[in-house]
Amino acid sequence: MILRSKVPVTLKGTAADMLEAKGKLVHAVTAQETVYDAIFKMTECRVGALLVMKGQTLVGIVSERDYTRKVALLGRASKETRVEEIMSSPVITVTPQASLSECMHVMTQHSIRHLPVVEDDQVVGVLSIGDLVRSVVAQQAETIVSLSSFIGGDYPN
Repeated sequence: MILRSKVPVTLKGTAADMLEAKGKLVHAVTAQETVYDAIFKMTECRVGALLVMKGQTLVGIVSERDYTRKVALLGRASKETRVEEIMSSPVITVTPQASLSECMHVMTQHSIRHLPVVEDDQVVGVLSIGDLVRSVVAQQAETIVSLSSFIGGDYPN
């Protein structure tokens, strides 16, 4: 049984704040590379998706989910299929000023796990659903410590 909260999760901070904390490293491939090469790179980099770039321009995103649904299940050959044949495009993005709550809403609304952060048509980083979940857990832990201190604090005599 899955329980869904009707109370929206509110996160403090922005996409820029999270990128500052986690780093701005972006893993990418070109549209002409093979799906095999993309999957190999995902494994090597320990990521679930790669941005698809044409020079400095974001043209798509390819994920393990794309591979599973568009190559493996259809019996296609990953060494003969190009990334451009299976990538998701156009890409859903946010700006660095987007709140983390907005980012979570966008990811949930579109059922995506990776969200590129773009400023002035330049990719400045990528947020994953895991990044947001870690932020939720950390912020909730902070709240618990704060409330415990408040509730169990010393009272004047």
